[in-house]
Amino acid sequence: MKLLIEMLWIFSVFSFLGWVVKFIVYSIKRHRPVNPGFLVLPFLPSNGVGMLLVFLMFSRLDNHFIVFFGSAVALTVYRFLLSMIFERSFGFKWRDLSKRKFNLNGYVSLWEPFSYGVIGVISVGFIFKPMMSLVLGMPFLASFLIPAIITGLIIADSIFTVITVINLRKNLKQMKNISELIGNKKNTIPDEELRKSYERRMIKNRRFRLRLVKAFPEMESLNYEKQLSDLKKYFDIIREKNNETYEKKIENDSDKPFAYGLCFSKLFWLFMIGSIFGTLLETIWAIVMDGHFEMRVGMVLGPFIPVYGGGAVAITLCLYKLHKKGDLVVYLASAAIGATFEYLCSYFQEMFLGTISWDYSDTPFNLDGRTNLTYALIWGVLGLIWLRYIYPVISRNIEKIPKKIGKILTVTLCAFMIINAVLSVIAVQRQTERKNNIPPRTVVGEFVDKAFPDEYIGFVFPHMGTKQSFAEERAKNK
Repeated sequence: MKLLIEMLWIFSVFSFLGWVVKFIVYSIKRHRPVNPGFLVLPFLPSNGVGMLLVFLMFSRLDNHFIVFFGSAVALTVYRFLLSMIFERSFGFKWRDLSKRKFNLNGYVSLWEPFSYGVIGVISVGFIFKPMMSLVLGMPFLASFLIPAIITGLIIADSIFTVITVINLRKNLKQMKNISELIGNKKNTIPDEELRKSYERRMIKNRRFRLRLVKAFPEMESLNYEKQLSDLKKYFDIIREKNNETYEKKIENDSDKPFAYGLCFSKLFWLFMIGSIFGTLLETIWAIVMDGHFEMRVGMVLGPFIPVYGGGAVAITLCLYKLHKKGDLVVYLASAAIGATFEYLCSYFQEMFLGTISWDYSDTPFNLDGRTNLTYALIWGVLGLIWLRYIYPVISRNIEKIPKKIGKILTVTLCAFMIINAVLSVIAVQRQTERKNNIPPRTVVGEFVDKAFPDEYIGFVFPHMGTKQSFAEERAKNK
């Protein structure tokens, strides 16, 4: 049972992490948010299965050299077979690497084995063990049900998506048959009627089929190349019309303002503003609810709480196209997204740092103490207010920043936040090491000890602790 739980967690967590990484990379590359997944949900099961192979084959090895080459070979073979089976089964190639040097049938290229090896070493050396330690420390029911439910959703989504791909292939075949009839003198059906039929085929079930085209812009089909190309062009038209309803369309790139649309710069500024807004909200909450001023931040430098900033970005990305929906839909979606994001932030903080910043174990309807129904409802209110009233105003004002100044500020602040995040992680780790009388091993550690002593950490992170310390505090208050 222990191995089954570990496998479920590896599969579900890395399916999600793989989606997040590709979402960031693809969105930056295309200057707009892109769902890179094969599924409707934010998971890449191919990544989850790949990392499950690494876990089962190499997690007990300590030799990084063997892990590197083993992961490189295993994941390359896995990726090759997966791509080949997908093409042979469905008639599509979701990406074509044939233009890259030293590629193998366009399925894998030379650089990929190296990246797979690095991923394997990082996962085996730094992620698997703390992650499994955290999972096995959870209540048995939660440790099993959470990844089991996620895996069940992924399987159901996979079945639905496979059916969609099969139907897409059938639809493209029918489109090809119709196009071959157009202009054929022996055909008795008028060309105009055939063209209308062709267009109806593009529109049919467009929501899910076009999502696949959007997720895999490099997807190719040797048998239906023209029809797939027409479908992609149709998708571009639909996307432009959807964007016009929420943001003014500008054709000329030189006329576009700074951070136009949902590009990386816009999302970064939303993250910064959301992080600052979160600090302000938490300060007011402490004064009103606890009756005293208290510094509540998430980083050692500056008034930033990344949970709020990340929540603002997540809600914006997920609900950007739902602005025309009713308030109830936006509210419920915001509640679900916010609660999920809060849970994941707490989970990964404990997994990588061994600490948590909040614990709702003594509140009703909580989920492993990481989130609860009350805060989910609060996230719903915040998401609704953000999408309806705050985001449009902030977006317009961000775009008023001069392009040159905006780019310089974005790069500078981005570098600052990366350094801030690294220092915050090291500062928390050093506090734990100081409690265990472990001296600093590097110059950076010595600097952090002087710059961020225990008194300072206690001031900026007043509620940070461990699961055990929170449990002891609850026991004292009873």
